[in-house]
Amino acid sequence: MLKGTLFDIRRYSIHDGPGIRTTVFFKGCPLSCWWCDNPESLAPTVELIFRKNRCIRCEACLTVCEQGAIAWNGAGPVTDVMKCARCGSCALVCYADARECVGRDLTVDEVMAEVRRDAAFYDESGGGVTLSGGEPLQQPDFALTLLQACRGDGIHTALDTSGFAPWEVMDRIRPYADLFLYDLKLVDEIKHRKFTGMSNDLILKNLRALSQCGHNIVVRVPVVPGINDDEENMRQIRDFLAALPHLDGINLLPYHNLGVDKYVRLNHIYRLPDTHSPSTARIGDIARLLTSAGLTVRIGG
Repeated sequence: MLKGTLFDIRRYSIHDGPGIRTTVFFKGCPLSCWWCDNPESLAPTVELIFRKNRCIRCEACLTVCEQGAIAWNGAGPVTDVMKCARCGSCALVCYADARECVGRDLTVDEVMAEVRRDAAFYDESGGGVTLSGGEPLQQPDFALTLLQACRGDGIHTALDTSGFAPWEVMDRIRPYADLFLYDLKLVDEIKHRKFTGMSNDLILKNLRALSQCGHNIVVRVPVVPGINDDEENMRQIRDFLAALPHLDGINLLPYHNLGVDKYVRLNHIYRLPDTHSPSTARIGDIARLLTSAGLTVRIGG
């Protein structure tokens, strides 16, 4: 039976498309953006989070680990990630919830059971379901089947995507997405490769093709100080978007560092430790720059 690997299903979401929505977060992303606030979304497989401040030093995790991946160093448990099989046994016996498995495999029916719980709110608010991540296009069969199930129930669908996928994948899925929330970080290919780990060639081509097909598209631009908030980068973004034949608007997403603690729990390195949120004045300047080309701009998701 077809299953998708997800790391969250968030009900009553109001920042992932119109109205009240249920956002389904897919695990796995081809990009590795320096500012990503969902580091648990990057790996396609199940991961373990450790919250050191919750640990009561009961040593239950050490006892149950069959791989011998957990050792005791006097200050608490230390996990050897090379030995860890991510089986989740340690999380199951963690009385203090210091350990948690991030990621679970669900069927479309299981996801739809969650989605249907708020059907009345979708109808009243003009909301629906948003596929997010991670990158839903990394699991195209599951994403397509889930979108089709929503369409069968008359539920509005949105796809939050980086656009990094072969056009063949996008072409299969696009008829079932009522709205695209399309992330655009940088137009400069060299900078995009540096700060996300990948070229933006596919991203720009797919965005242009979707626009030419007349789809409903809102482009979401993260504003990250020192990376893309300068005049040159924003002019490049403005000029590219202004040349598209169809676009519903732009959402400017000011950088924040609220996800830093997640990197610590996952034992990952956060690459922008000294970066702060852009000022309100700077966001206003960028908005005026984009609207100067006739683009419709909204601040926030």
